[in-house]
Amino acid sequence: MRLATWNVNSLNVRLPQVLDWLAANPVDALCIQELKLAHDKFPLDAFKEVGYHAEWAGQKTYNGVAIVSREPAHSVVRNIPGMEDLQQRVIAVTLPSTAGDVRVICAYCPNGQSLDSDKYVYKLGWFAELKRWLEQELAQHPLLAILGDYNVAPADEDVHNPEKWEGQVLVSPPEREAYFDLLKLGLTDSFRMFEQPEKSFSWWDYRQFGFRRNAGLRIDHVLLSEALKSVCTACVIDKGPRGNTQPSDHTPVIATLSI
Repeated sequence: MRLATWNVNSLNVRLPQVLDWLAANPVDALCIQELKLAHDKFPLDAFKEVGYHAEWAGQKTYNGVAIVSREPAHSVVRNIPGMEDLQQRVIAVTLPSTAGDVRVICAYCPNGQSLDSDKYVYKLGWFAELKRWLEQELAQHPLLAILGDYNVAPADEDVHNPEKWEGQVLVSPPEREAYFDLLKLGLTDSFRMFEQPEKSFSWWDYRQFGFRRNAGLRIDHVLLSEALKSVCTACVIDKGPRGNTQPSDHTPVIATLSI
């Protein structure tokens, strides 16, 4: 089973790129963030034509998440249960595998804007709610993967220039602590299970030739439960789509599981 995540930064704009990528990389499930389209505008037929099912939570202009999968999904949950939030940031589904049902969660974590912003307070509160819910999900679903744009670079090795980023969102100690609190539930950052090239990033700013200079951050992650960690054989960042014409500022991350 291959699971992938990609913040496409507008599915309307990037749909042809997503379909081309799926044709070249026929993953079992792709978690998509930042749809930036109303729920009733999701291009379901386009995915059906290439052999994929889809579950999604759309939001006009902002946010929005989806999971497209080879097999039909069931037990769909939209948003974090018990949290009142108008922003569409989470969708969870259950998919079949040779090892049993796999719970797949797609998350678009808040950016936070700046350390003195109300959006930063919202971000930390949102992570606390995510942790609360994930603890329940893990108790019910031993085979669990949560993929997405976490908007957190966990360590300085995930930042092209740590000194330049000091005092900014995505790298602040409280954000990193919130991220590692998720790992303490029994989740593992699959990318760091394997030897990786230095300066491996999944996001590059559009400005100042960020991608050309490899001035990026690793903020897109595939976290796995203990049971899935034991069958994970690879996790890679596919930088190819970031070189497309009119690309997303993010690029896919793919984990391979031997189930």
